[in-house]
Amino acid sequence: MAEAHDTGKLLGVNKEFLPEFVYGGIDGSITTFAVVAGATGANLDIPVVIILGFANLIADGFSMSVGNFFSTKASLDSYDKNKNIEYWEIENKRETEIEEIRQIYRNKGFKGELLEQVVEVITSDKDVWVETMMKEELEMTKDRKSPYQTAGMTFFSFLLIGFIPLAAYVYALVFETSKQNLFIYACVLTGLAFCIIGVLKSMVNQKNAIRGIAETLFLGGIAAVLAYFAGAVLENLFR
Repeated sequence: MAEAHDTGKLLGVNKEFLPEFVYGGIDGSITTFAVVAGATGANLDIPVVIILGFANLIADGFSMSVGNFFSTKASLDSYDKNKNIEYWEIENKRETEIEEIRQIYRNKGFKGELLEQVVEVITSDKDVWVETMMKEELEMTKDRKSPYQTAGMTFFSFLLIGFIPLAAYVYALVFETSKQNLFIYACVLTGLAFCIIGVLKSMVNQKNAIRGIAETLFLGGIAAVLAYFAGAVLENLFR
């Protein structure tokens, strides 16, 4: 926590991008673990589990990052569009816009000479005027993060955290170790990942950390159970 206070980072991640890291990690870990659980339920060989897992990581991670990119871009485009409208209205409907500023600060409790001074100061600078209208009238603020940055962090987090459920299988294949209890190891590793992500999620949402961990474990567990039994049922049907 001291590191986060001093440098603006937590676990090496800039706190500004913590929401993207958290939600990319949640989706990555849950969906990949569901793939592993389904493949285990279907009694698939380790190479097949790894292939399915990495296919999910790349495809779903890219899809999620693309969705994040367009969502952020749409938000920025909407902000810029409305900002241009405000500039036009200041140029062409000046008195109306002045009255809107006056009404905004009247509603905040300003009166008389003080109110007029505030209106005069704000309307004397077009940029300040527009920024005030954007925030106070339209309740819009511009996201400082670019669509490329948010998409990149989402994809990175999806790959990093989403790999954890596969780690035991990759280790067993590379080092030719015992294949027994691999799914149990994957469950333990994924549970730890859920706990970390749950804590980070609670920081983003400013909620209790225990609640964040419990929610993440619960949702991940449901996804895994459903996938496992779906795999088992399908494996019996096509046996």
